[in-house]
Amino acid sequence: MALSVIGAGFGRTGTLSLKQALETLGIGRCYHMREVLRNPDHVAAWDQIADGAQGHWDDLLDGYAATLDWPACRYWRELADHYPDAKILLSVRDPDSWYDSVHETIYQFLKGDEVPGSPTTEPLREMARKTVLQRTFDHRFEVRAHAISVFERHNDAVRAAFDGDRLLVCRASEGWEPLCDFLGVPIPAQSFPHVNRRSELRESIGA
Repeated sequence: MALSVIGAGFGRTGTLSLKQALETLGIGRCYHMREVLRNPDHVAAWDQIADGAQGHWDDLLDGYAATLDWPACRYWRELADHYPDAKILLSVRDPDSWYDSVHETIYQFLKGDEVPGSPTTEPLREMARKTVLQRTFDHRFEVRAHAISVFERHNDAVRAAFDGDRLLVCRASEGWEPLCDFLGVPIPAQSFPHVNRRSELRESIGA
């Protein structure tokens, strides 16, 4: 199965809400960090990709129609080249709000100060530390201005790489209409999902 949607937005930009939205629209299964939790055998592959190995995307993403969130969003260029017919979805939010959200949730889990590891979660945490804290933020996420600069440069690079026919820049708060227009599908009757709020994520990871 070839990807039909590639999510280029960083984590904590509404990616889990968008995952549920795309699946509700019938796009197919969406690969998200939650899927790595469900498939611990994928961790080693993502770890190797973070070290510079070529991604075997058809094998790693077999059965999925879309990607969202880390770790896949870091490799949006490679995925876009490999799946040239896929549409690109850049989820964004206010940079300061984004930083606060990541700092209070994902960053706390990756640091490990408040959340003890386990044989199941520690390999994933090490891979995510490498992908997010090291490769993306150069071990300087705690420097607010640096992290926000990385976030904004990333979003600018995605915007510059694609024309409007292939790219949608969206906010989960905008609801169904922009997403459905972009994908050419009807707006469903149910409300747009809004999940994985900051307090919910902190509780789920024990932070």
